[in-house]
Amino acid sequence: MNARETAFLSLMKYENSGVYSNIELSYAIERNGLSGAERGLYTALFYGVIERKLTLDYILSLLSDRPEEDIDLNVRIILRLGLYQLLYMTRIPASAAVNESVKLARRFYAKKNSEAFINAVLRSFLRRRGSIPYPDKEKNTAEYLSVFYSVPVWICRLWLDAYGREKTESILETINAAPTMTLTVNTLTCTPSDFLRALEDAGIRAEPGALVKTSVRLQAAVPLEKLAPFEGKYFVQDEASALCAAAVGASPGDMVLDACACPGGKSFGMALTMQNKGSILALDLHQNKLSLIERGASSLGISIIRTDVQNASVPREGMPAFDRVLCDVPCSGLGVLAKKPDIRYKSEDDIRRLPALQERILETNAAYVRPGGVLVYSTCTLNPAENGEIIDRFLIRHPEFSLCPFEVGKISSGGMCEIFPHEVQTDGFFIAKLKKSRI
Repeated sequence: MNARETAFLSLMKYENSGVYSNIELSYAIERNGLSGAERGLYTALFYGVIERKLTLDYILSLLSDRPEEDIDLNVRIILRLGLYQLLYMTRIPASAAVNESVKLARRFYAKKNSEAFINAVLRSFLRRRGSIPYPDKEKNTAEYLSVFYSVPVWICRLWLDAYGREKTESILETINAAPTMTLTVNTLTCTPSDFLRALEDAGIRAEPGALVKTSVRLQAAVPLEKLAPFEGKYFVQDEASALCAAAVGASPGDMVLDACACPGGKSFGMALTMQNKGSILALDLHQNKLSLIERGASSLGISIIRTDVQNASVPREGMPAFDRVLCDVPCSGLGVLAKKPDIRYKSEDDIRRLPALQERILETNAAYVRPGGVLVYSTCTLNPAENGEIIDRFLIRHPEFSLCPFEVGKISSGGMCEIFPHEVQTDGFFIAKLKKSRI
């Protein structure tokens, strides 16, 4: 099957079965043998339609005289695919986008008039594309931002309340742009400058990270197979995550606990700052995920990481006192919408329940910090209820802890640091570093 047909079937599966988009993407590419331009087109269509679904459905509702509930799902998906190409993929001729959408209907949906309906709706957009009415930006700011950037209204309201209109719009613009791939260099085997030279020799354009000296940013998308010759010399990690691992400040010989460790990037980063000397206990709730850490550590030549299964919110008997404890807690993930478009459709009620779990994890693991030791709390979200508010309440309950200023690369913090995607072109992130008194 070609890219459009594969994208249609993947989107049907995504809507009907709730599969994770990244898993379906990998499976579909392998199953259908997509490569080169076809692989690129499939990826752009599949992720793009998921990412822009709210915008696409809003426009389609204005173009069609049928109520949404009267349009079969497979016809809606074909319309979304066609409209996405017309709206966002400027290199695809309009005629091709319309005609290929009609062909999809012919192949996958034989109901009478479906082809004519799809053709009519898409050609209506071409006639009206310059006059599509959006919600009033001044009177209904959250609704406008939701439709224009394809993010649920409740997230827009959350960010407007927390950060104001200008910063919210900057965040939204950034999360809908194609993210760059960032690598952390394995400093046990090479220096960042040597790694950059090796990439350049292989024809891969890259540049030093903006925040952390061990990070390298690729300047264009690179298939992972092209990086195969460099296996063991790097691991994929957003620079905000690398910053978090560096902020822990682990030193050679330290005993470190990574309470919610999978998929392992922060454990690897801390092991590198420790020069592979000392010990890291990497815990996670899911046994099957721990193998990712074990394989990754082996590939990188890291020997100080030990893994085990543990619910981070439940106290564990017999735990030693650790020099450094990292709680990178489960969160709403609103800082990584650019890389995981399906997160934007999470339930608001589910996210409201997260702070209670996050507080339990922080409370449980704070007990494992030795006097004079360090506790780091982090999330990959932009939501005060999951970030600063949790730390404020924790410090009231635990006067033995205080904010610990830190400086990593270009980031200087008094102890709590919120990282915004539009400011440094990374994931959205939150880091709080706390020090436990010696008394």
